Amino acid sequence: MPYIDQFLSVIVEQGGSDLHIGEGQPPKMRRHGDVRPIRNEAVTRAEAAGMLSEICGAQSWELFEERGDLDFAYEMDERSRFRCNFLKQTNGYGAVFRLIPTKIATLDQLGIPPVVKRFGHLRGGLVLVTGPTGSGKSTTLAALIDYINENFSRHIVTIEEPIEFVHGNKRSIITQREVPVDCVSFPDGLKAALREDADIVLVGEMRDLETIALALTAAETGLLVFGTLHTNNARKTIDRMVDVFPTNKQAQARTMLANSLRGVLAQLLLKKADGSGRLAVNEILIASPAVSAIIREGATQKLQDVIVAGKGQGMQFMDDAIYSLLQNGSVAPHEAFMKAIDKSRFRQFLPPDEEGLGNSAGAAPEDMKRAPGDFVKAKERRR
Repeated sequence: MPYIDQFLSVIVEQGGSDLHIGEGQPPKMRRHGDVRPIRNEAVTRAEAAGMLSEICGAQSWELFEERGDLDFAYEMDERSRFRCNFLKQTNGYGAVFRLIPTKIATLDQLGIPPVVKRFGHLRGGLVLVTGPTGSGKSTTLAALIDYINENFSRHIVTIEEPIEFVHGNKRSIITQREVPVDCVSFPDGLKAALREDADIVLVGEMRDLETIALALTAAETGLLVFGTLHTNNARKTIDRMVDVFPTNKQAQARTMLANSLRGVLAQLLLKKADGSGRLAVNEILIASPAVSAIIREGATQKLQDVIVAGKGQGMQFMDDAIYSLLQNGSVAPHEAFMKAIDKSRFRQFLPPDEEGLGNSAGAAPEDMKRAPGDFVKAKERRR
């Protein structure tokens, strides 16, 4: 058994999401959003080098020593697969291992609004799934691809770094390509997909101008393109897609995006009020003539009004979704406040000692574990 497996097993057994290895500090795990040590002893250089080089192979280790970064997937056993990132840091070697469920959850199991399934019925255009690192974008995209796989006959090409969820062919044919093993880069993979009789292309990360430009072109030619960005809401997503282009090409980029965008699904993970885990909360933008006009004008500040007014069409504003979770007691006031865009809307639910502060630097006080309704009633009594 590889040495690293003793730590990875703890992640699996205790319901963690990530293992952090850093030379000079104890191994740590992330569970329900919080990070804590697995043991007291710090990892030595020899221990770090031994456990990391053992699972990646001599050639990859040599590449890591040269570049200082390495991404790949590691399968501990048939039930436990990890996305691995090796890095060099101030104190020496480091690594982060993200647990990837081997069984792909459905959109319903993840609690994703049913309207998102509509994106799987599209025959062309661009759909963006966004959120910060660790917000479950890959999990949601895998569920959406699996939904298509079960219900439609399509050729789906995924371009990932590394491959996380492994899809078997059901009604669709799925071709999974890993960067840089199966193709040199995301742009190279996208260019090749245009010649591979693909119906759908999933781009694991749209992080540079060339990838974004090619994704827009592919969507305009009739492919359905799914991509990810590290943005928190629909407005920031549109701005990021345009701002990556040089100033003299941004007008053209806005026109291409207005024509090809079919939807944005922004996602955050919030801690459950009872501490039992985390749940997804989404902002949903569905393309419409009004949305296209706003993108062409560059007036993205108007998108919030469109999303709020489009509730009947399945759109959902992030703060409204967070507010619903707060009202039904799924999340605590502090968590809702910290993840909200308009914090003034949620400040009224904080305990008196946190009003005006947000307690951004510390954990939620003990009395915040009460149901949100208690705070609402308390506020009404004070008024």
